[in-house]
Amino acid sequence: MRIESLASLTPYHTFAVAAHARWLVHIEQDDELWPALNDPRWAGLPRLILGGGSNLLPTGDFAGVVLRLCTQGKQCVAEDAASLWVEAAAGETWHPFVQWTLSQGGYGLENLSLIPGTVGAAPIQNIGAYGVELKDCFEQLSLLDARDGRLHTLNREQCAFGYRDSVFKHAWREHGIVLRVRFRLNKTATVHTGYGELQKELDAMQVSAPTPLDVAQAVIRVRQRKLPDPAVIGNAGSFFKNPLVPAAQAAALLAQYPNLVHYPAAAGQVKLAAGWLIDQCGWKGRQLGAAGVYERQALVLVNHGGASGGEVLTLAQAIQRDVMQRFGVALEPEPIIL
Repeated sequence: MRIESLASLTPYHTFAVAAHARWLVHIEQDDELWPALNDPRWAGLPRLILGGGSNLLPTGDFAGVVLRLCTQGKQCVAEDAASLWVEAAAGETWHPFVQWTLSQGGYGLENLSLIPGTVGAAPIQNIGAYGVELKDCFEQLSLLDARDGRLHTLNREQCAFGYRDSVFKHAWREHGIVLRVRFRLNKTATVHTGYGELQKELDAMQVSAPTPLDVAQAVIRVRQRKLPDPAVIGNAGSFFKNPLVPAAQAAALLAQYPNLVHYPAAAGQVKLAAGWLIDQCGWKGRQLGAAGVYERQALVLVNHGGASGGEVLTLAQAIQRDVMQRFGVALEPEPIIL
């Protein structure tokens, strides 16, 4: 465990905006977490659990303690004729973990290649891309209850996964800290290529019978083409969730905007493409100060250099107002706004 005071958070999040924490604690082993939570130096102060920082927008300094989970380790824990079970520590970086699962002959996570962040953060958001969500391969996770130090194991049902949602945004929000995540992967190479853009990329690659490795490569190519590299330009990926609206509201919007990009969703709802809504409002490529909307993907807000978190937030709020005024649809940010 390494402890810093008055530490810069800029190296530990992907938006590249300046921010400091009163205390920054690097957790390298699971058994360091409970003592860190109870250290008297920051008793009573606000607390933030930090993974890869790819889903965070600091808008100022944090007058509390940041516990950065950087635990490492991954392994195959079991297998049978059809399945391979793998487990990884919360601090493992997501994309290398996905590529490792493929090298082990475990399939199912390939559509989630190149998503930034850590393994521990992935179930909190129920990350998803190109027709696949984390919950599709999820088996269980272990967590620490920050209230009493007890360890718990939660299965898929107990995690209550939804669209970019889980129990960690509700009942476990303030006190559940993910330590390890286990997945059940297929040993049979079944691929999911129904997402239109993914199939187009496979066609461009001249792959007619794609393997999971082909799918992973296609996903990587699409993401690299559409999304900015955080190492080059600060961003947190998709800044807004694709909104879910009642089917009747979607039908009314489609009558007025026949080209509205939309997808079926459960329980009488329709998922709208937030990027399309933002683009129609004329925001793609625009800037407010040093904060802007990425010119290749309207769903991504970027720091062109020197932007503050407050400037990014002001831009996001302006986009929300315009989309609401034109379409009557509320956009919800994906990142944690600190």
